[in-house]
Amino acid sequence: MTDNPQPLVAPAKWGLPYAEDHMQPAIHREQSYILAFAVLTIIAWQTEIGTLALMPFTLLATWFHEMAHGLTAMLLGAEFERLVIFANGSGFAEYSGRMWGIGQAIVAAAGLLGPSIAGCLMIIASRSRRATRWVLLGLAAALAVTTLVWVRSIAGWIVLPLFAVAAGYIALRGNAKWQRIAVEFLGVQGAVSVYQDLGYLFSPGGQLGGQAVLSDTGRIADALFLPYWFWGGAITLAIIAMVWKSLQVASRY
Repeated sequence: MTDNPQPLVAPAKWGLPYAEDHMQPAIHREQSYILAFAVLTIIAWQTEIGTLALMPFTLLATWFHEMAHGLTAMLLGAEFERLVIFANGSGFAEYSGRMWGIGQAIVAAAGLLGPSIAGCLMIIASRSRRATRWVLLGLAAALAVTTLVWVRSIAGWIVLPLFAVAAGYIALRGNAKWQRIAVEFLGVQGAVSVYQDLGYLFSPGGQLGGQAVLSDTGRIADALFLPYWFWGGAITLAIIAMVWKSLQVASRY
């Protein structure tokens, strides 16, 4: 009597078992589509028509960016007052309290890198079915709570709860495939949210309400050393490396 050979199943490090040969081509294909959409999103964001067409994702990108500013300021001892998201996709996080130049640089850098770090952690979490579901529920809760506590604009009150409901619905009713796609998609969107306006990333600042204001990279350069374009380039390379590595980790079933 001979034993019938059984197919090998490779366990995911943080989740349920997956058949490696069966899953990896599908995962790679999904990630290629998500990356392609992310690139198209960045390109579209540089035009008024593209920004309008992608307005829900534009507002979500603003939420990622401004929440990172506000929460970091709060961690450094400031008072996070409010988050305002305008219908055109712009916005700001308002905080009060005395903060040294290095603290302002940290808050500025957090707005650029914070969403990318959170997005990459979401992508890595897609390795596990359980983690994927909890990430979606956590995102839904974060959107709902921050809207109630800090958001003070009609555009934010309308769009952010809709994303919260969508994330919660997929977490509770979606199948494993759509949960994974949703987490990776939202993770990549968070990671590239810094590129909503390339001109802002690679500029020293501009005019807001008739007053000169520093950009995030301009504020970092002002508080530390080296020009704003160096920090813009360094942050861009860091984000590309983080997204690439997180997708590699997520695809290793």
